[in-house]
Amino acid sequence: MKTYFFLFFVFTCNLCFCQSYAVNQIPDSLLKNADAVLRHNETIVTIKSPSKAIINTKYVYTILNEAGAHHAEFVSYYSKIRNIKKLEGYLVDAFGKEIKNTKKKDFLDFSANDDISLITDSRYKKHNFYCATYPYTISYEEELEYDGLFFLPNWLPVQPNCSVQYSKFTVQAPADYLVRYKQIAYNAEPIITTVSNIKMYSWLLQNFTAKLYEAYQPSWQVLYPGVLLAPSTFEIEGYKGAMDTWLKLGQFINTLNINKQQLPDAVKVEVHRLTDNIADTKEKVKTLYNYLQKNTRYISIQLGIGSWQPFDANYVATKKYGDCKALSNYMVSLLQEANIKANYVLIKAGENVNGLWEDFASNNFNHAIACVPMQKDTMWLECTSQTVSAGYMGTFTGGRKALLITEQGGVVVNTPNYTSAQNTQIRKVQAIINQEGDLQAKVKTKYSGIQQENLHGLIHGTTAAEKQKYLNSILNIPTYNVVQFDYIEIKNTIPQIEETLEINAPFYASITGKRLFLTPNIFINNSYRLKGQTNRQTDLVFRTAYLDIDSIQIKIPENYTVESMPKNVALNTAFGNFLITFAIKNNIIEVVRKSERQQHSFAKTEFDKISNYFEDIHQADRSRIVLVKK
Repeated sequence: MKTYFFLFFVFTCNLCFCQSYAVNQIPDSLLKNADAVLRHNETIVTIKSPSKAIINTKYVYTILNEAGAHHAEFVSYYSKIRNIKKLEGYLVDAFGKEIKNTKKKDFLDFSANDDISLITDSRYKKHNFYCATYPYTISYEEELEYDGLFFLPNWLPVQPNCSVQYSKFTVQAPADYLVRYKQIAYNAEPIITTVSNIKMYSWLLQNFTAKLYEAYQPSWQVLYPGVLLAPSTFEIEGYKGAMDTWLKLGQFINTLNINKQQLPDAVKVEVHRLTDNIADTKEKVKTLYNYLQKNTRYISIQLGIGSWQPFDANYVATKKYGDCKALSNYMVSLLQEANIKANYVLIKAGENVNGLWEDFASNNFNHAIACVPMQKDTMWLECTSQTVSAGYMGTFTGGRKALLITEQGGVVVNTPNYTSAQNTQIRKVQAIINQEGDLQAKVKTKYSGIQQENLHGLIHGTTAAEKQKYLNSILNIPTYNVVQFDYIEIKNTIPQIEETLEINAPFYASITGKRLFLTPNIFINNSYRLKGQTNRQTDLVFRTAYLDIDSIQIKIPENYTVESMPKNVALNTAFGNFLITFAIKNNIIEVVRKSERQQHSFAKTEFDKISNYFEDIHQADRSRIVLVKK
């Protein structure tokens, strides 16, 4: 115990009283590209037992400008298993002089209810000095007590546009307790010492210059130094478990889920009524998934271990609601009643998320889904949505590793990755240009896979007026009006949406004297330009594959003829394939455009070639036809 006290005493004294945070003490190298500088940061994780940990954290940020002001806001969550023991903050001016300070009682306190939670025991403390005189420095110091080691903090000190002057991460635990960690982009070994049967691990990052976000860069988490932390054995709210392997973590989840699959007799009868006369297993799954969507809704429930333990199937059947855990468990229960094997799955959901680390078992999940393994295929079910197609994961949970819970324990699996042939946009345009340059167009587009996701949200989450407003803002045409629109949704494992638009665009073509200037690729894709960016620091990752095909026909006025026609462009590269052709037949301009890209990663040395590829597409898309009066 003396060791813990000594470390905390040194930690507090050194940081509070022995540092000068005047802005002129920041090395010039740390100011480049920086909106803020992490001046001093130290976190000490003290593992006392599998059921208790203390986390002491202090951080000091110098805020250089308004873009860095978000670093000045303090937010900390607490609950029955995470208690805030100490809290204080300081505001310091550019010369290092303290202006204000605040204690725990001064911090605002809020419920963490997010308007979709029925009930939660999570709350949070929040504070901001709201200083608007730049630069300034803020400091916050916090002590947390964890009741159970199911959760442990990670060390991820690097953030976009923020330099790191000093950041240290220390973990101390009884020498016989296995501390599990995974280093990310950290090349040195941790400093490990043992004092009085207490083993300490330390990592340090100093004078790390600010990094700018770059288009198509890899995930921030894998790029810059950090440490992931997880327990080996743990206790939480009377439950004991181990996390040194994915198998054991799955076994613990099984203990939380035991006896949670019992359905009411009336629901059992309904399951058999719906499925007994269906021969195809996939159709049975779709039928029961449709039943789930029609008879339940998502409501978050977060109470202690209940954040990880689902309400039982009987509860969901009776109440007609549940969170992701409860609804997924309910779906598995429905399928099992129909003699269909199904599994509960834990996953890290969110767009552009990598998922779990296969070589490092840890509690890094925020969502649950269901999985139906089959001989030739596997169906994945997002149980919190009342509108998504059965079997479709998309950008929210697709293309990543997840933990499938079997009777034996946890097994790492991959969720579906979607190809360019599945993520398509096939568009046909028939348009007319009149003598004044006004354009009228009928547009029919079929979207599939990931490319239909935005429209799916538009269809199910907005009013007709909101749809109209959205459609009148997204097309890359200077002035236009969507006169009419219609959508047909086709549900499938790879869902599709058919969109029909009628558009008027006054003065689309410009007229100068006898000449009419026209951009025939009416719906120019907002292709990203990399031109002008230099000194690329990171590799490039194309996370989403897609295929776009546009067929455009534009009827021009009878008394005009073509004076200048763009050249056809064909690009076949490792980065993607692009084709655009232009022709005119019987006063009708015909444009065919095809763009395809696969998921792939490229070394930063390829940046100039990729930039040129993007630029060639940008220019080809904006090619103009010149018409002249006969």
